[in-house]
Amino acid sequence: MVEYRIDRRSGVATYVQIVQQTKQALRMGLLQPGDKLPTAREVVQATAVNPNTVLKAYRELEREGLVEARRGLGTFVRKVLGTAPAESPLRAELADWAVRARTAGLQRDDVAALFTAVLDEHFENSERQQG
Repeated sequence: MVEYRIDRRSGVATYVQIVQQTKQALRMGLLQPGDKLPTAREVVQATAVNPNTVLKAYRELEREGLVEARRGLGTFVRKVLGTAPAESPLRAELADWAVRARTAGLQRDDVAALFTAVLDEHFENSERQQG
């Protein structure tokens, strides 16, 4: 089951954080079709967010076809995203790199900016070549 972590200082709307974290779990294979998401009440108890915020996030996920609400039963995963399993060797390499970056004195935002720049560079080039 996914456990949501809300960063109130991030500037990102709470419901968007829930949507993003759910999508991340779907990409990493932590959630599979048929898995039940935590109830709105469970998310509220764990994160102290407004129940309507959780419901808004779940409606967005449902609108995107990723989950489905079943009256009286809960909200269930319909499909996964991507193919990056949580235990991928690439994850271990990336974790090692993150440790080296932190040891080198980089802050989280620095690492995120560096990683995003590299992703943009490599994926934009490959998308242009494919297009």
